[in-house]
Amino acid sequence: MRALLQRVSKASVTVEDQVVASIGTGLVILLGVGQEDAEQEAISKAEAEDIQWLAGKLARMRIFPDAEGHMNRSLLDRVEADEDAGAIVVSQFTLHANNKKGQRPSFVRAARPEKATPRYERFVAELSAVLGIEVGTGVFGAHMDVALVNDGPVTIWLDSRERGY
Repeated sequence: MRALLQRVSKASVTVEDQVVASIGTGLVILLGVGQEDAEQEAISKAEAEDIQWLAGKLARMRIFPDAEGHMNRSLLDRVEADEDAGAIVVSQFTLHANNKKGQRPSFVRAARPEKATPRYERFVAELSAVLGIEVGTGVFGAHMDVALVNDGPVTIWLDSRERGY
């Protein structure tokens, strides 16, 4: 799984002129499920461990400022301190784009929707459980308008297959 996270001061997701999720301070997480993440219909033990690792990593990543302005606090720290804290997860198959040939990206490395959807939903549930708050979402497979104010800017790329990077 690939995740592109952005620290935001506010964000929202709109589908068909309806706001389906909005937050103040927090994280917007664009989540891509690849074919290698969804080799079987059912979520395997290894896939469940990837989901758990990624959700925990994102919840505990120290990218929010402390009292001195240093990035020493996580979203979980903010939740536990009862501060403004939220998260929105948006499905993003384009994170698996292959741009090696020509000018048009190929998306064949992205998992098919019937396999990606349960993994996306499992990730959202896991992140919600780790944080202890409801996590907002987009609508899987829909055309979405994602509006955000990237705070910092802070944007970080994670891939569950490249944990040591």
